[in-house]
Amino acid sequence: MADHASSLYVRIDMKTSMERLWELTQTPDLHQRWDLRFTNIQYLPRPDLNQPQRFEYATRIGFGLCIRGKGETAGSNEKDGQRSSALRFWSDDPKSLIRAGSGYWRYTPRDGGLRFVTGYDYEVRFGFAGRIFDRFLFRPLIGWATAWSFDRLRLWAERDVPPEVSIRQSFVHFLARAAVAFIWLWHGIVPKLIYKHVDELAPLVAAGFSVRSARFGVIGCGWVEVAIGLILLLGWRARWPLWLTLVAMPIALVGVASYAPWLLKGAFNPVSLNVSMFVLATIALLTDRGLPSAGHCQREPESA
Repeated sequence: MADHASSLYVRIDMKTSMERLWELTQTPDLHQRWDLRFTNIQYLPRPDLNQPQRFEYATRIGFGLCIRGKGETAGSNEKDGQRSSALRFWSDDPKSLIRAGSGYWRYTPRDGGLRFVTGYDYEVRFGFAGRIFDRFLFRPLIGWATAWSFDRLRLWAERDVPPEVSIRQSFVHFLARAAVAFIWLWHGIVPKLIYKHVDELAPLVAAGFSVRSARFGVIGCGWVEVAIGLILLLGWRARWPLWLTLVAMPIALVGVASYAPWLLKGAFNPVSLNVSMFVLATIALLTDRGLPSAGHCQREPESA
């Protein structure tokens, strides 16, 4: 097993009942709906109730590939209103990076709600290459997926937002925000910083700036647009670049119409571009609220 410092830990508080959360996490058909780590979970027959509950799981990884594994619940208990369950899991699938692992879930009543905690660790296959891949890519990714899934579960338990709605809204927001960022970056880098296209200079020259000043202005605008695009991507929760887009697009369109109206007649013109950016920014803002976020979870144990 990996050392304790690298074990995965996720904690989240939510306003729900023990019975509700226990049902959403301990029922396979419900569990697989909110947990990104699993596509399918199926309990196996359990002839003896004194024996651990065995299950099979599957995770689709794209391109028609699926990783399969098995596991068993090692036990559950209740003490002072707190519940917990532990499990072991393993995979003989040669495509699976995870060879075997174990973990727990803990449900603790707290301030009119519950604190839901998981901790788990696993062994990997593929030797040194597998350990490097796990440390720098897979482990951070599965840790993020666990935290994002926990917040998706919170929205379901607290607000009755189905997981399918959460992920669809998240996808729409991602597409809209990424598209706005891409357009800012493209129009900052390609026509302004690299080629300094004449159509970028024309409105400034028509407004009375010298060609030299217009060039400096275009370069400056290019860097500003690159900065806005990067903030949209790297500062994923920042909303002000989207509001800035809503304000800037009509102003820029009026400016072009006033000083270089001939540009509005082109096959690819500021009207279609600015209106598209305005609509995409609006969609991103409308879908920004109530999204699952891994940032709502605590990723370090309290004792750390």
